[in-house]
Amino acid sequence: MSFLDIRNLKTYFTTKGGTVKAVDDISLQIEKGDALGLAGESGCGKTTTALTIMHLLPSNAIVLSGKIRFGDVDLLTIGEEKLRKDFRWKRMSMVFQGAMNALNPVFKVGEQITQAILTHEEITKESAWERVEELFSLVGINPARAKEYPHEFSGGMKQRAIIAMSLACDPELVIADEPVTALDVIVQAQILELMRSLRDKLGLSMIMITHDLSVIADTCNKAAIMYAGKIVERADSVTIFKQPEHPYTQGLIANFPSISGEMKPFEPISGSPPNLISPPSGCRFHPRCPYAMGICENKEPEIIELKRGHFVSCHLKRH
Repeated sequence: MSFLDIRNLKTYFTTKGGTVKAVDDISLQIEKGDALGLAGESGCGKTTTALTIMHLLPSNAIVLSGKIRFGDVDLLTIGEEKLRKDFRWKRMSMVFQGAMNALNPVFKVGEQITQAILTHEEITKESAWERVEELFSLVGINPARAKEYPHEFSGGMKQRAIIAMSLACDPELVIADEPVTALDVIVQAQILELMRSLRDKLGLSMIMITHDLSVIADTCNKAAIMYAGKIVERADSVTIFKQPEHPYTQGLIANFPSISGEMKPFEPISGSPPNLISPPSGCRFHPRCPYAMGICENKEPEIIELKRGHFVSCHLKRH
């Protein structure tokens, strides 16, 4: 049994314009210690997948079907109170996108992390504060700065503080949603190196949500590519980069700069992701696919295993 096993998950949103099929029948498996990169263009369903795992969806969301097994528990069948008490932050946590806005400006940074610890663990304030100082050291911040306010932190320090908060209750799984967005490239490299080292040091499992393939190359051993609410390809990250099989993955990789290969102009994928209120019939990528056939317009492709651990959803691979 996988450490995290997602099967046939469907998460939709009801809106005035119609039902948005944000995550539409996806399956993913993560083993203990894996770092899975979940990539794709904006609006493909990556963040919705994460919020479904964490039970943090807005009120207009509907989990239509599926299972999310975390160890021996299906997270979709347990109550909110048990999830809050026994799972969220204690066994799984999330680094939200936009650390600049994730901290309350009127409370000291250390106090905010202490509050998270006291909410989920029965320890004294003194012990919780000691834990905060340990976490600050772990993520490379001087523990004395825990007594400062968010406005006294740089963008990179805020992101490190949010990572420290995600580790406050020793979770087994950390989900990071665009963890280096809005940071300059030097700070991005430092944060990604930090997350790599934390994974190795603490034995964490991770899901890294990103539209930036370099993040996956730097931090993940597994990768899954999402398009229009579907998983179109998944494999180990080396295979995804060296032998991409789905035309969408190939398009993304073709626009990924290489520091060793020959220089060539980028060729953007034509068109835009579809409106998920009324997605295309058949393969959802077919309106943008340079290899589309007649069957692609009418029949949704099944996901098949081309070779051990490499799964692709494309009619081309059956012809």
